[in-house]
Formats: sequence, C-alpha cells, structure tokens
Amino acid sequence: MSTENLPQSPDQPQRKPRVAVVFGGRSSEHGISMVTAGAVLRAIDRTKYDVLPIGITQSGRWVLTADEPDRMAITERRTPNVEQLAESSEGGVVLPVDPANREVVYTEPGSVPKALGEIDVVFPVLHGPYGEDGTLQGLLELSGVPYVGSGVLASAVGQDKEYMKRVFASFGLKVGPYVVIRPREWEQDESAARKKIIDLAGDHGWPLFVKPARAGSSIGITKVEDLSGLDDAIAEAQRHDPKILVEAALRGREIECGVLEFEDGPRASVPAEIPPPDAHAYYDFEAKYIDSTPGIVPAPLTPEETADVQRLAVDAYEAASCEGLVRADFFLTEDGEFVINEINTMPGFTPISMYPQMWQASGIGYADLVDRLIEAALRRSTGLR
Repeated sequence: MSTENLPQSPDQPQRKPRVAVVFGGRSSEHGISMVTAGAVLRAIDRTKYDVLPIGITQSGRWVLTADEPDRMAITERRTPNVEQLAESSEGGVVLPVDPANREVVYTEPGSVPKALGEIDVVFPVLHGPYGEDGTLQGLLELSGVPYVGSGVLASAVGQDKEYMKRVFASFGLKVGPYVVIRPREWEQDESAARKKIIDLAGDHGWPLFVKPARAGSSIGITKVEDLSGLDDAIAEAQRHDPKILVEAALRGREIECGVLEFEDGPRASVPAEIPPPDAHAYYDFEAKYIDSTPGIVPAPLTPEETADVQRLAVDAYEAASCEGLVRADFFLTEDGEFVINEINTMPGFTPISMYPQMWQASGIGYADLVDRLIEAALRRSTGLR
C-alpha cells in the first residue's frame, strides 16, 4: 500500500499515511519498549507521516500518550513507563475489530467516545510477551490494519526459544545443546526436572545459562557456574516465565547480523561482534541497556565468515517465515562453525542498539531504516500471504 492508494475525497488534499506507534506493554521489557519508541518517534519523518503515539500500561490499558520522545529515555539507570506519559489516568484507546473500519476511538468514563481518525499502519515496538509474541499481531490481523514486522506465526516462534530452536534445527541450522523445563514437569517432579539440567551439565560441562523461555533483553537470565547456584537461577527465570530453557555454554565469539525486507526480498547487514563486557559476567541487561557496552561494527571476520553468517541470518529469517526485520544472533565456535542462538523479530531499536548500528554500517541510517520498515508494512496486506 502506498500513499497514492489512501482514500481521498475530491475536495480534500491528499492526506499523509497515519502511523500508530504502539509501545510499553505488559511484559518485563516494558521500559525498553518505551526507549525504543522514543527513538522511533524521534526518527519518523513528520513531513511524510502523521503519527499517533499509543502506550500500553503494565496492566494492559491502551492509552493516548504525549508525543514527547525525550521523556522516554533511561534516566538515573531507570527505565520509563507509560503511566508517566498517559494523557489520562482513566481513558483508553480502542482499535477497530472491523477490517472495513480503521478508525481509532478514545473512551473515558462519563464522556462520549471520541473518534481519533483512521490509522494506516501500526509500528509495534513492543518487546516480549503480549506484544512481540504474535498476540498483538493477531489483533491487528483481525482489525485489517497493516503493521511493521513479522506476522503471528513468526512472532510466536521468535518469542519462544524452545520452538525457535526446533524450527531452526528442522531447517538444518545448527543449534547448541539445551533442555526445556515446562511448568507441569516442575510441579509434578522437581527432582526429575532438576536432573535433566544436571545431566546437561554432565554432558557439556558448566557453566549453564538458565533463561525464561519466552522473554528477551537478557531479563531473567543467570549464568550458573556450578550446582550451588542452580536453584536460585531457576527461581529467577520462573519469575518471568513458568517455562524455562537451560543452555550449555558455547565457547566462541558472539556475532550478530541484521536482516531487512527490501522490495526484492530480505538482505543481510554487515555483521557485528559483541565482545565480552569487562564489568559483567556476560552480555546481560545492564551491559546492553544501562552501561551500553559497545559492539564492534563491522565484526572482524574473514570475507568467507562474513558471507556465511549473512547467508545463515537470511536462512533463519526465511525458516521462521519472518517479515520486515530480524536480528539473528550466533556463536562462532572455536572450530570455526556458526551456531545460531536466537532471532529477535523486534530487536532493540534505539540508535545505539546493534540492529540499527549494523544497518548504519551497511549504508542505511536510522531514519531511513524506520522509513523503509513503514514502507514495507504499507506494501503488505493483512491476512494469508
């Protein structure tokens, strides 16, 4: 869909496409979503698009927010929240569920609902469950509203680390050793579930990484050096997700690669390397977002290694049926093999995040990247495709 296809009346000038930037959400990545939204709002070309910022509170209420990107930054090592920017403590935004009507409505107790006009595309910059995982994408499909990024299936696969690995393995991409502990396993027999993890360590050694299976931004992850730290790590991961994933450590370099949808298909960026952070045990939440540990862009790889990881990144994008954008994360092991760790269908997207940095080094600046993603979403229809 292009600007020329937007409905116009004969007496009205051609209107600009309207972009609803949706952010916040109910996951533990609420604050990082807001930081991303601030960067996107700042970058959108206001001469080309009208913009409607919509926040989702941690309780799940959709609200109108101030269009003030500077208030969406990390300050004093704390992330922002939607409630700070909400225009009302009671009002809410309602998206249409009729594909023939894209008009957004604002409601407030005791007041007549107010029409806010139609939206042409949604830029969902939510991270984690209830936004990045296919749930919001399903709502937008029902509403018939185009949106930036992957559809329902790819978003769900990209959020669930277990099924992500299963999909990759079925397409021939190499994944590292792991076990999954589902909530029912833990509830019925903790000792048997714990033994699965201990057996993984017996086969592949310590340390292990204990993770929530459906979370991102390195939240809830613990690097476990020996058996004494296992129970605390499990409890921390389960605090974010009742299903947990435990991975054997892979010795090697952390390499990332961005994938972006062009009109002729997906292409890979130059890769980046994440060096071990000096002040952290691994590349955790604080290293990424608070201390902003810098990556190396482009990664110091041979031309053959660069071509390999770019090909594998696109293969991962295609294997999961992704659209729009993906950041694919790999380990380059000591024997020279790339092992895929995970993909992010809505990666960290501030100007200092690795995905935009990799595309900057590939010749596409941040504002241009945002514009290309919106244009790609406008080209696609909702529904089966």
